[in-house]
Amino acid sequence: MIDLHSHTTASDGQHAPRTLISMAHAAGVTTLAVTDHDTVSALPACAKACAELGLTLVNGIEVSTFVNRREVHVLGHFVDPAEPTLAAFASRLKVEREERMEQMVEKMRAIGFPITMGHVRALAGPDAHLARPHLARVLVEMNYCANTKEAFDRFLGDGKPGHVERFKLSAEDAVKLIHGAGGTATLAHPGVSKISEYELKTLAGAGLDGVEVEHSDHPPSMRAQLRGWAAALNLVPTAGSDFHGEAVAPGRTLGSTSMAVEQFERLHDKAALYRR
Repeated sequence: MIDLHSHTTASDGQHAPRTLISMAHAAGVTTLAVTDHDTVSALPACAKACAELGLTLVNGIEVSTFVNRREVHVLGHFVDPAEPTLAAFASRLKVEREERMEQMVEKMRAIGFPITMGHVRALAGPDAHLARPHLARVLVEMNYCANTKEAFDRFLGDGKPGHVERFKLSAEDAVKLIHGAGGTATLAHPGVSKISEYELKTLAGAGLDGVEVEHSDHPPSMRAQLRGWAAALNLVPTAGSDFHGEAVAPGRTLGSTSMAVEQFERLHDKAALYRR
């Protein structure tokens, strides 16, 4: 069982690295990619836990990017977390996310919600790369919203009262960043991001290696369409649960999607080309 998309408390996941790996093992996952948002800080702890439990770890990252002014995410697989440019990018994004969260908290306070950075840090943990889902969970825990979806719909989504624009990296530059770190670049949950066939073709021309066809939020008809696009563009079709934990992303379970071994090996072989 190969699951190439999961998150820990290093970004906006609910579970610490060791707990995530234990849950994956219990679910029958044999190969897991840990792909925290804009950070690789959880990978050493994940590697240790995987070695103890006999899982294969794929070093990963999920980079937030923009295509035609719309946020999309690019997954890096098989990256070298110590590669200097990638490490510098992750450090920069940690600072940027902290500053952005401070601005969002101030916006929420300005409209009458007595939220503090202390509330957000207590929920996220001291080392997490802060993100909107952390603030959304604070709003839920303080009973201002029924769930995180309501928090985004009312306050944190684009154009809403608590939203703050983020650092913008083009998808093409994200592909270059990931390749430079010896990894493959895969477009995450394209159905959720409403990626068009033309946009996918453009990204393939920029060096994209794969597309996440099997995703928890993709219905069968969408998976079939994406599978066809992947074949036409010679992209590796990948699979990921995008597991964050029930409190963050209800309904997504580890190992709920999987990919063929031959496709995984194809992706692995592509990564080897970038490490030469």
